[in-house]
Amino acid sequence: MAEVRNTESEKQLLNHHKEKHFTAGEIVRDIIIGVSDGLTVPFALAAGLSGANASSSIILTAGLAEVAAGAISMGLGGYLAAKSEADHYMRELKREEEEIISVPDTEAAEIAEILSQYGLEPHEYGPVVSALRKKPQAWLEFMMKFELGLEKPSPRRALESAFTIAIAYIIGGLVPLIPYMFISIAKKAVLTSVVVTLVALLFFGYVKGHYTDNKPLRSALQTALIGAVASATAFGIAKAVQA
Repeated sequence: MAEVRNTESEKQLLNHHKEKHFTAGEIVRDIIIGVSDGLTVPFALAAGLSGANASSSIILTAGLAEVAAGAISMGLGGYLAAKSEADHYMRELKREEEEIISVPDTEAAEIAEILSQYGLEPHEYGPVVSALRKKPQAWLEFMMKFELGLEKPSPRRALESAFTIAIAYIIGGLVPLIPYMFISIAKKAVLTSVVVTLVALLFFGYVKGHYTDNKPLRSALQTALIGAVASATAFGIAKAVQA
């Protein structure tokens, strides 16, 4: 009866205490990859073509083509990366499952070793080891997480990563091209593109820093600096080649 009361009390405490942790790390990572590349690559391309005295229509056409190709390439890369992670997890899961069956005592000793690293004494982790040995699935999940440091990936992770990165790339890539849609003179459009894109890079860098626990202001300046260096390099190379 006492154990039942304790369990009910613990459930009540958990129901009243809702922790606010950020758990969308993979999605945020994909968005960061897509937007950062999307803002930088088309921006550098447009700046380079402007340096070569191309017209706004040509720059816009080339930029949109790059955004489309870049989104497909980045999305495919995200898909393959997530698929590789899922395949690696399944291989290790099968290997760990075979080891639990073939060498259970060794695997149980590994549980003890893991728990001892958290400061638990043999008389404290002993019952835990015994309990896990009676629950093969829980034992397997414990070993995957605490021995190998692997989390079970979502079945939809590969497709979600592909679409998230691709869409983020398109959104980021359109920003530096917007001025060329409304300003026919490339020399004027590139100045507007520089201002608009740098503002977008600063904003994106600040938000990225906020969600990645870095200093937002520092992250904003670093992101804008990378974009500025890339575009200036492309512009300078175009001018040098043209000369």
